[in-house]
Amino acid sequence: MRKEDLQLGDQILITTRNSTYSIHVLQENLYSVSGGWFDRQGLSPSKVAINGCTWGGRAIKWDIVAACGLHLEFGNQVVTSRIMEFQVIRCQEGFVN
Repeated sequence: MRKEDLQLGDQILITTRNSTYSIHVLQENLYSVSGGWFDRQGLSPSKVAINGCTWGGRAIKWDIVAACGLHLEFGNQVVTSRIMEFQVIRCQEGFVN
């Protein structure tokens, strides 16, 4: 899923090998994130940027929010385990979370 394909209010549910994340689009490159590391740290929901997705190394696809087989990197440098699946729930027109 590319960042440019998301709209204000959309929600992305991401299941990684170790966790589940719920991500709401607040504005361009600002997201409200719950689940996984954020829950374990008592920080859910957190407003963070998304840097992009990696293959597990330093190279990053900055335009991608979720892709099966890749790792999601948040703006606070937290990197998820490998993404197993994701689902985009489109915001109903006129309704923003």
